[in-house]
Amino acid sequence: MNKFRKFLRPVFFGLGGAILGLFYYLLVGCPDGACAITSSPINSMVYLGVIGVLFSFVTDSGEGASCDDTKCS
Repeated sequence: MNKFRKFLRPVFFGLGGAILGLFYYLLVGCPDGACAITSSPINSMVYLGVIGVLFSFVTDSGEGASCDDTKCS
């Protein structure tokens, strides 16, 4: 169960990024097709989904680390 649990955060952040990518496409978009990311809903969703997964790793709280006054392990 612990192995599965460590993948939940990136999956949720990736799904959230994909949903935001869809909304970004719908609200901003690029009607003439000249924009690489916003010309297609798939491109927007994949791009922001990957950004969401990367953001989940950057904002990880490091629950497994234990720190004392001299060092962290």
